[in-house]
Order: sequence, then structure tokens, then C-alpha cells
Amino acid sequence: MLKVVVIGSGNVAQHLISVFNQSGNIKVVQAFARNPAALYHLLTAEKITDSYPQIEEADVYFIAVSDNAVAGISSNLPFSGRLVVHTSGSIAITQLDAKNRRGVFYPLQTFSKQKDVDFSQVPICLESESEKDYAILKTLADSASGNVYSINSQQRQSLHIAAVFVSNFVNHMYTLGNSICEENQISFDILKPLIQETANKVQELQPKEAQTGPAKRHDTATIDSHLNFLTDDNLKSIYKLLTKSIQSHT
Repeated sequence: MLKVVVIGSGNVAQHLISVFNQSGNIKVVQAFARNPAALYHLLTAEKITDSYPQIEEADVYFIAVSDNAVAGISSNLPFSGRLVVHTSGSIAITQLDAKNRRGVFYPLQTFSKQKDVDFSQVPICLESESEKDYAILKTLADSASGNVYSINSQQRQSLHIAAVFVSNFVNHMYTLGNSICEENQISFDILKPLIQETANKVQELQPKEAQTGPAKRHDTATIDSHLNFLTDDNLKSIYKLLTKSIQSHT
């Protein structure tokens, strides 16, 4: 059984602890958190510390914190020669302190504390500096998910950027669409079947092939009508920018 320590108490850290707790091959021996109370629903108090000298020995240490804190935490770890991995999509493996063996365990998914995730479907991207350490990470990943990939730091950064476009930016479009509905006393629920069908189509078609709408059709009359309807200058700018981008890809 592989022993792990999870460093962090945010969304990713909590989901990792949860999925590792459910695995028969992984034991979460400890979590390190500045806010131990955030993890009390997952671990007993004696398994949580906020002191570096009290961090227990394990096979793998997961640094699941904000990107700008990874380097500092890895340099503060009071040991060397152990396998330390971060869970970020956007920073290189070299951001980890070289006193320890370094790796990456990046689950490509959007995580929220209030919503469970089927981790078995989550793609996990792995990187390490040795075949031996990769085998350890692969064992951990296989225990959690059926989608495991070997991805280097440059590929992972490009994947993270792509993920921002297809997830974060798309969700922001939902936010803007919801605002338009609220301003006009319309339920956002009416749009949910359309959202679902659009998401379903890219499971079978290339995104470019799935594109529809007035921009794709170069329907200038409808585009002008939409722009005339919008009163918010920010929404108009976004509409024009996305319309131009769609048309440049058709």
C-alpha cells in the first residue's frame, strides 16, 4: 500500500483526499493545511498538521495549493530525496525544489467543494524525472482513474491553456448569458438543453464541424440586430470579438 501526504486544503486537495480514502491501495497518512478545520470532514484531527517538522514519512507528497505557493512550500519541506509532486496544470516540474525527487500529478477537471466528481473519468497527466517514480505515480493514478496520460511540462501548459478556453471561458459565457436572461425576466433553465446538446456534439464531431449560429452563417442582419439590442458596451465588445474569431475559422 502506498502512503501519501496531501499538502493543501482547497478544492483539489479535498478531492484527492476523498478519492485516495476510497482506494484500497492508497493510505492518506497525513494532510498539511494552514486551515486544518477545512479537512475535518475527511480526516481525523490527529492526521492533520500545520507544522513542517511534523510532516510524516510517506511514499509521495502531493502539493495541491495555488500555483504561486508551490515553489515556496517545496523549498520549506524539511526533508530530501523523497518523491514530491505538484498538481498544477500551468507550472513546470522544475518549480519544485531539486532537493527532492520531482513529479507532476495533474487531474484535468474543474473541481468545486460543493459538487462531487466521478474521479474514475478524470484524465490524470503524469510527469516525473525517472522511470521508477513514474511507475509509482502511475500506480496511484490507476487507482483513482481510468484515464492516465504521460504529459511533459510544455504539453501540460498548452493543455491547461486549452482547458481555460473550453471550461473557464465557456462558463463565463454562461454567466453572461444568464445575466441577459435575468435582465429580460427569462429563466436560464430554458437554455440548458441547448447547452447540453452543444456539449454532446463535440463528443462526436470536431468542434469546428459542430459550430453553428449567425457568425458561422455570416448572417449580418441577425448579428446587427443582436448588437443593436445589447446596451452593455462590454457585451457588445465580446460579441464582436467572438463573431470575428468564429468567422476567421470558417
